[in-house]
Amino acid sequence: MNNKCPWCESEKTQIHLWVKDEFLSKEDFQVYECHNCGLLFTEPRPTKDKIGEYYKSEEYYSHQENKKGFIPKIYESIKSINLKAKYKMATKGLENGKVLDIGCGVGDFLHMMEVKGWETKGIEPSEEAKAIAKKRMKGELYSPEEINNLPTESFDLITMWHVLEHVDDIKSEVAQLQRLLKKGGRLVLALPNFKSYDAQYYKEKWAAYDVPRHLNHFCKMSIGNLFKNSQLKWIDTHKLRWDAYYISYMSEQYKRHSLPLIKGAIRGLISNINARKTGEWSSLVYIFEKQ
Repeated sequence: MNNKCPWCESEKTQIHLWVKDEFLSKEDFQVYECHNCGLLFTEPRPTKDKIGEYYKSEEYYSHQENKKGFIPKIYESIKSINLKAKYKMATKGLENGKVLDIGCGVGDFLHMMEVKGWETKGIEPSEEAKAIAKKRMKGELYSPEEINNLPTESFDLITMWHVLEHVDDIKSEVAQLQRLLKKGGRLVLALPNFKSYDAQYYKEKWAAYDVPRHLNHFCKMSIGNLFKNSQLKWIDTHKLRWDAYYISYMSEQYKRHSLPLIKGAIRGLISNINARKTGEWSSLVYIFEKQ
């Protein structure tokens, strides 16, 4: 087993938590902490030919469409609210241009960007999700390995909504982000925050660890170290307040508690109240500008 940090390659790492894949496989994984850069990372990391098996579930809501039931309906309602908030965060102060959404899923965000007048492209590994996206948007869609074929400095905006935590080779990904953005272009990253109250409360049952689908786990410190020697300057941070409720609900389910929806709502509210003081929201959106 390799416990060297996948970002800074430091061997000053130790096990932070043992976490079970409560969502699907019920297998046990270790989340390591790097004492040099602050990144947490999952071990063992599934190989490329095996990782897809950990996404094969009817309950994987991020790639589901027209699901029936109370929880999917709540998920869709909150997703609609979040989409509007994401658009404002991503485009504030920018004129319409070319946007690349990496991990675009079923194309919800890109569809909104097209409605607002942006030229869109998306990258998505799931063929099922890509098929749905093609029905609702005009822009071109690519598989992750095709990112090398996209022209250098061709995008005014690149977004990754809860995607970087899934990326195995984050060094290569950061290099591609720098290559693809125009000077003055903007990068938007949304990521779970393991320093949040709900992460500290639920510990190994925190749903946003989501091993082994989430290979990397971030906080403000590790994000700062990830980009400190790059052309991408961290200029702003935002919150996704609804994430605390959904993640807490899922975490309550993993703890096998009764009334998970109610208890998750209460815990999510407590997390958000704490975050007003600490700034450590359950999910954070990091805004970068290419220098």
